[in-house]
Amino acid sequence: MQFKISRENILQPLLSISGVVEKRQTLPILSHIFVEVLEDSEDNKKLTLIGTDLEVEIKISLSLDNVKEFGTTTIPARKFSDLTKALQDNSDMDIKVVNNRATIRSGKSRFTLSTLAADEYPRVEDISEVVRIEELTNASLKNLLHKSQFCMAMQDVRYYLNGLLLEVEGDDIRFIATDGHRLAFCRKTLSNNYGDKKQVIIPRKAIHELMRLLNDSDSTVTIIMGKNHIQFILDTVTLTTKLIDGRFPDYDRVIPREGDRVLVTNNGSFKSAISRVSILSNEKFRGIRMDMNESLVTIHANNPEQEEAEEELSVKYIGENMEIAFNSAYMMEALSVLDDEEVTIYFIDDKSSSLIHTENKDEEYKLVIMPMRL
Repeated sequence: MQFKISRENILQPLLSISGVVEKRQTLPILSHIFVEVLEDSEDNKKLTLIGTDLEVEIKISLSLDNVKEFGTTTIPARKFSDLTKALQDNSDMDIKVVNNRATIRSGKSRFTLSTLAADEYPRVEDISEVVRIEELTNASLKNLLHKSQFCMAMQDVRYYLNGLLLEVEGDDIRFIATDGHRLAFCRKTLSNNYGDKKQVIIPRKAIHELMRLLNDSDSTVTIIMGKNHIQFILDTVTLTTKLIDGRFPDYDRVIPREGDRVLVTNNGSFKSAISRVSILSNEKFRGIRMDMNESLVTIHANNPEQEEAEEELSVKYIGENMEIAFNSAYMMEALSVLDDEEVTIYFIDDKSSSLIHTENKDEEYKLVIMPMRL
């Protein structure tokens, strides 16, 4: 196998794929990238790069102009991407594989890497397609994931929480994540009707890798939901991941009704006040207390060193005066993903979860945060 390619054309694909390759591997070949150079049915020369950790697979296809010999191999992922990154800008790379050795030449530099047989490289099995969605743009999907993925659990024994629920029903697509302390719900109305409810739980790592691949363009993302896998196709990039086998909690029972106590305030001012006050909160629990009345919210925090912080903020508040406590980090993360300058938070009482709810013509967003006891 031998081909030439510019550093600029291969660098970003290598960096994208290297993210899915684990640093510590039980199988040596999983620290490698699968590399294939072939000619398709239309006589186009193509370079295919694949990285996997057996759970998530990223595949990227690139066009080639200069190919001397077709073939397949696997090259160490980190070394390949680090060497490419270290080369000078706008340099060309001549890559040749002979007898289990890959030689990379660029200018006066020459690097030789060991390779492993391509036929030993594990591939994700073909997807048995259940539903295909070709309506969301890169920017739209990125926004929906941005507003929900931060609520996913991390290494929870309830393994089904260590991922994000994707649900399709009728003309709605929904993204839901929860760690048991907070919950994010995003809904978008689609143009087509997809019939009865279909649910899959996408692993946390796959969501993070997908977020790295998405951009703010209007190009369409194809989503293929299968029984055991889900696939996202973004132009020349395909991400395929296994699904989490489990039953996601009934989120409808968790989302409270809109309470009759309503706080309306400027998002930026509210977030900044919480940020300042939380500096003196308990470093482990990050608890803050909010006292609310008709035109004022007072935010308090203290810590075991008996240090205190307090800030008053002018707001619009409807309902009986109340005091409620929250994890400041959870509240700030929730406020950070909102697009609106003004935020509306609904409360039932000091023992019930609060609800942030926004809705426009084809999108709806709900965020639920449980209160704390201080």
